[in-house]
Amino acid sequence: MFRSFGTFNYRVWSAGALVSNVGGWMQSTAQDWVVLTELTHNDATAMGATMALQFGPPLVLVGLTGWVADRFDRRRILFVTQSTLMILALCVATLLLTHVMTLPLMFVFAACFGVTNAFDAPARQSFVSDMVSAENTSNAVALNSASFNMARLIGPAAGGLAIVGFGSGWVFVVNAGTFLAMIVALVLMRTRELFPRPKSHHSGGLAVGLRYVWSRPDLSVVFIMVFLIGAFGMNFPIFASTMALEFHRQADGYGLLSSVLAIGSLTGALLSARRDRARVRVLLIAAGGFGVTMLISSLMPTYLFYAVTLVFVGFSLVTMLTTANGYVQTTTDPGLRGRVLALYMAVNMGATPIGAPIIGWVANTFGPRVAITVGGVAALAAFGVGAGWLLRTGRLHRRENARFLLQLDETRPISVVEAMEALEAAAALFDEPAAALDRSRSAPVLPVEEPFTREITPIRIEPHGSETGADGGERGGADSPALESGHAEPSESRPSERHRVDPRRVVPGRVEQRRAETCLTEPRGAEACRSDPGPDAE
Repeated sequence: MFRSFGTFNYRVWSAGALVSNVGGWMQSTAQDWVVLTELTHNDATAMGATMALQFGPPLVLVGLTGWVADRFDRRRILFVTQSTLMILALCVATLLLTHVMTLPLMFVFAACFGVTNAFDAPARQSFVSDMVSAENTSNAVALNSASFNMARLIGPAAGGLAIVGFGSGWVFVVNAGTFLAMIVALVLMRTRELFPRPKSHHSGGLAVGLRYVWSRPDLSVVFIMVFLIGAFGMNFPIFASTMALEFHRQADGYGLLSSVLAIGSLTGALLSARRDRARVRVLLIAAGGFGVTMLISSLMPTYLFYAVTLVFVGFSLVTMLTTANGYVQTTTDPGLRGRVLALYMAVNMGATPIGAPIIGWVANTFGPRVAITVGGVAALAAFGVGAGWLLRTGRLHRRENARFLLQLDETRPISVVEAMEALEAAAALFDEPAAALDRSRSAPVLPVEEPFTREITPIRIEPHGSETGADGGERGGADSPALESGHAEPSESRPSERHRVDPRRVVPGRVEQRRAETCLTEPRGAEACRSDPGPDAE
C-alpha cells in the first residue's frame, strides 16, 4: 500500500504537501464563511460566484497551463506558484485584519488564486510521476489523494475553531505559513533521483491534447463523468455551509461537517492505494455509489444523521476521483501527460464555474436539500454514461466459460503495453511466433509512441525450460510455483536450446540476463544473436 514511500523524494514531498494542504483547507473554510456570513447575509449565490471565479481559470487557461507543465521544469514551476499563493494569502489576511475587505475585493482575490492554481495543479499532478517509477505511479497518485484528504480531516475543523476563537483573518496568516513547508520540501529534493521525463514528439498545446483525448473513447467517457460530478456534485462548500445553517449551526459546525466528509475520503484514498492499478469498473461503481449516497443525505432529518451519511459520500467520491486520476495518468502517452492532465484538471475544477452558481441559486430558491438532490442526480447520470459506453462498445460481455457471469475488458496501463511490445520484439528476434506471446489477450491495447526502455519496464528472459523431470512433470514451466514467485529454478535443457526464448517465460518487471539484454537493446543485437547462438552452443 505504501510502496511509493520507499522513494526519498516522495517522502519529502508528502510531508510538505500534508502541512500545506492542512493550511489550504483552513483557508478554504475561512473564505467560504467570510463570503457567506461576513460580506453577505447568508447569500449562497455570492458563494457560488466566488467558487466560479476561483475554479474558472483552469478551464480558460487549459491550453497554456498544460503546455507549460510539459515544456518547463515542474519543480521550478511549483516554486513560483507556491510562493505566489503564499503572498496572496498574506494580502487577504491583511485586508481582513484591517477590516477593509469587501465582496468585490474578495472576488478579485478568488480569481487570482484561481489563475495561480491553474498553473500549479497540472504541474503538481504531473510531478508525482517524476518522483516514482512507472510501476508505482498509480500508488503514488492514490497516496497523494490520501494525504490531501488527511489534511481535509484536520483543516476544516481547525479552521472553524480558529474562526470562532481568533477571527477569519488569522486563518489566512496560518495558511501563508504552511506554504513554507512545501517550498522547503522542494528545496530538499534530490534532483538527480528524479525520473527523467520522456521527450515529447508532439508540438503544439491544447489542440494536441484534445486530439489525443478525442482519439481515446475511454478517456472521453472518463472526462464526461468527471465533468458531470465536478459541476453539480462537488459543491460541498455550498452543501455543507447551507446545511449547517439549516440545522442552526455556526462556523465550527460547518468545519466539523467538512472533516467528517474527510473520514470517508481518506478511507477511499487508502483503499485505492492498495489496488495495483486504476480500473474502469471501480470508477463506475464509485460514481453510482456517490449518486445514491447523495440522495440519501438530502433526506436526513438531523445534523448527526447528515454527518454520518457524509462519511459514505466522501468515500465514494474520492474513490471515483482517485481512480479517474490514476487511470488518466497510467494510460496516457508520457510525452502528452502534462497536457492531458491539464485538460483533466480543467474538466474537474473548471466544471465548478458552470455548476456552482446554479447550485447556489437552487439552494437559495428551493433550499439546500434540493441542491444536494441535483448533485446526486448528476452523479447517477455520470454512471449512466459510463455504463452505456461499456454496453455499446461490447467491453462488458458474457464470460465465455460461464453462462451467468460477466466480463469487463479493461484498458491496460502504458507500462503493461510497453512490456507486451518487448515480448513481441523478443519473439520476432528469435523466430518465435508472435501469436504465442499472449493467447489470452482480450483487452484493447493502446498504441504507444515512446520506445521500450529497460528503465521503464525491465524484463527477464529465462532459458527454455520445457524438459520433463524424473517425476514426469514439466520443469520450470510457465505455470510453475517457482516462476510465479519470481525465483524459477535453472533448467537443464540441451545446450543448443539455452539461448532460445520461450515467450511464455518472459516476465515483466524482472532484470534480464546480459545476453538477452544485448539482443534487445543494442543496434546490431539481432544479427549477433542469430549468427552466434552462444558460447556453449556447438
